[in-house]
Amino acid sequence: MRVVDLPAGPVEYTDEGEGPPVVLLHGLLIDETVWDTTIPLLPGGIRYIRPTLPLGAHRQPMNADADLSLTGQVHLIADFLDALDLRDVTLVHSDWGGSLFLTAIGRDERVGAMVIMPCEAFDNFPPGLPGRMATLATKLPGGITLAARQLRIGWLRRTPLLFGWMVRRPIPEEVVRRWTQPSLTEPGVRRDLEKYTATRFRADDLIRDTNALRDFRGECLILWSPENRVMPPEHGRRLAELIPQSRLVEIGDAYVLSMLDRPADVAREIGTFLVERRDLAET
Repeated sequence: MRVVDLPAGPVEYTDEGEGPPVVLLHGLLIDETVWDTTIPLLPGGIRYIRPTLPLGAHRQPMNADADLSLTGQVHLIADFLDALDLRDVTLVHSDWGGSLFLTAIGRDERVGAMVIMPCEAFDNFPPGLPGRMATLATKLPGGITLAARQLRIGWLRRTPLLFGWMVRRPIPEEVVRRWTQPSLTEPGVRRDLEKYTATRFRADDLIRDTNALRDFRGECLILWSPENRVMPPEHGRRLAELIPQSRLVEIGDAYVLSMLDRPADVAREIGTFLVERRDLAET
């Protein structure tokens, strides 16, 4: 793992391959390894970068005074792109939708294209039953620790309250243990997560900031899973109508984390999109 120091604190990331940069993001209580089964299936000649965002499964706590609210996290993404001096990035959104708001805050100049997988959008913050339960857990004394321990129990993890509506197929035990270890052992990680979930999610503001994507001028692949119950299927269609240069592709037999449910299908669609962009840039 590499580490870059941002104004908010240290962020770990992986950096593989050479070529046009692609930054792949993740969601709450998940880290960059959510992409492990997909990365080997993606095309070569492209640079794949995966930051570990401070969303509860990160291993290095952020600065004690860091702004890790929703807005602060969006700026963190922009700061990450700046720190690595990435240009014409393809930004891949999954689960956590805050990164969609780079256009709203006027910091999307380094983003040339996007892949939007099932993620929070419009007023769906926090998302569905799992999102509301995760937010509630962070507000209870010892709630984060309790939630992390419950995620390590297979039958509990598969309920709709936890990951049952996030992924259709079993997540390996060693992966879940990795995702939950930081919040079980590091008070600073729990503090960081509490800062994010303390955000006041105002529906009008969230809808406004999502609608700012009508001004995004890059190409966009919307890779939605219509069978998921957390990120509404109509949000995928609305995003496709909102973003000028976009197209919608649906991934069936998958929930929110479609890269775990259908890694080959996700890699095929993302790979085709990336190769088309790379070849066009080279002509």
